[in-house]
Amino acid sequence: MKPILKIRNISKSFHGIKALDDVSMDIYPGQVSVLVGENGAGKSTLMKIISGVYTQYQGHVIYKDKAIDFNSPKDAQENGISIIHQELNTIEGLTIAENVFLGREFRNKFNFIHYRKMNQATRNYLSKIGLDVAPANKVGDLKVSEQQVVEIAKALSFDAGIIIMDEPTSSLTGSEKDALFKIIADLKSRGVAIIYITHKMDEIKHIADQVIGLRDGKMVGQLPAKGLTKDQIIRMMVGRDLTDGFKRSSCIQDTEIMSVHGITQSIPGEKQRYKMQDVSFSLNKGEVLGVFGLIGAGRTELLEALFGVNTADLKGSINVNGKPAKIKHVKDAMNAGMGLVPEDRKLQGLILEMQVMENMSITSLKNLSSVGFIHKKKEKSLAAEYIHKLSIKTPSAFFTTQKLSGGNQQKVVLAKWLEINPGVLLLDEPTRGIDVGAKFEIYKLIDDLAKQGMGIMMVSSELPELLSVADRIMVMCEGAVTAMFNKQEATEEIIINAALPKK
Repeated sequence: MKPILKIRNISKSFHGIKALDDVSMDIYPGQVSVLVGENGAGKSTLMKIISGVYTQYQGHVIYKDKAIDFNSPKDAQENGISIIHQELNTIEGLTIAENVFLGREFRNKFNFIHYRKMNQATRNYLSKIGLDVAPANKVGDLKVSEQQVVEIAKALSFDAGIIIMDEPTSSLTGSEKDALFKIIADLKSRGVAIIYITHKMDEIKHIADQVIGLRDGKMVGQLPAKGLTKDQIIRMMVGRDLTDGFKRSSCIQDTEIMSVHGITQSIPGEKQRYKMQDVSFSLNKGEVLGVFGLIGAGRTELLEALFGVNTADLKGSINVNGKPAKIKHVKDAMNAGMGLVPEDRKLQGLILEMQVMENMSITSLKNLSSVGFIHKKKEKSLAAEYIHKLSIKTPSAFFTTQKLSGGNQQKVVLAKWLEINPGVLLLDEPTRGIDVGAKFEIYKLIDDLAKQGMGIMMVSSELPELLSVADRIMVMCEGAVTAMFNKQEATEEIIINAALPKK
């Protein structure tokens, strides 16, 4: 069979870090190509290239025997390639028809929108994929699964040859998934190629014609789905040698520094669905507790709840140093001796336009000021201390943080929390987007802090990293803790098995 899409030698870097490295693959009409890989493997970057989000890259994308050079997602849509994101892009205040033909509305000779004609065209597309809803209904009144079908109808209105689906069942019930799979089967019969991103093994077995693996930005396999075992798919996702070379020696103390019991938080407006459900664990002084999970597992939500970032409808208890900690706001967590290095350092961890010194001191202004004035000498001295301690490469403490490399920005985030000497440090993807050298420096810092008696929770999508740095690894799936492994028994395969949904 002739491919509808050929991807040849695609490479893409961000600030010197390769997200994709010489990736080549073929996508066939009338087939579902399931794309698998850990978080950060390069799946989303590749899909953004195919769908016109990223326009600067190395290599070639050939669609229907023509090299493509899209300037925008709209350009890709108009040429027959559409992407349906995990977070839907529908506009709830508009009708179904208005969403399907947004920016391409049918107009009469007086240039008014021709609603009757537009509704009829929309009804035709909806009937093809089995949604019996009036095109004049507001999208906001539809269920999530129906909104997803509206997105598919929109793709069909562009005469899509390829539809990319990114974790499409993450918010669907069992019956809604079955309905989606029927739509996918119908699209296949019409010759549409589906690129389907998922971590769910049962879905791969159910719908895949071929499975394509990405790992660390590199292509690791493109195999027919028939006869492919779960273990083989998992190996495509995570099977690599542990070459990081960093190993910690345990320095766990007998003293418990934090315990968490029954942390539960429902999704707003949905009583039976949870961000987290009955999460319990303990953390000792000198311990590094790794936290692993796939997309939607609730890892970030857990750290944010512990730190008081989002405590709406939060149930359960937190003890720090043997005492109950009532954490309703970030200030409560700080007063209890906690610090949080967030996943997105640029958006949540730093004020990029401010100086390195100012970012570092922002958590400790109370100790650096009197009668409303900051003691600049103290502030500069403290900044110099941490620039030296953490080997931050900056021309001076007055340098604009935005101009630092990713690794040095991350060290500034760490410094601002270390200045208040927390007993518990929460790290959310602390090495994301930084080079190998900076990673090792952060690993060494984590080791040093643990030896000083700090309790550390570390979320990471990189299993080799957790296996190198953590004393124990807590695995989460769909908001719940599914396993807890100590360092000696943990392997990549048993961790990823525990992280996969069971149904």
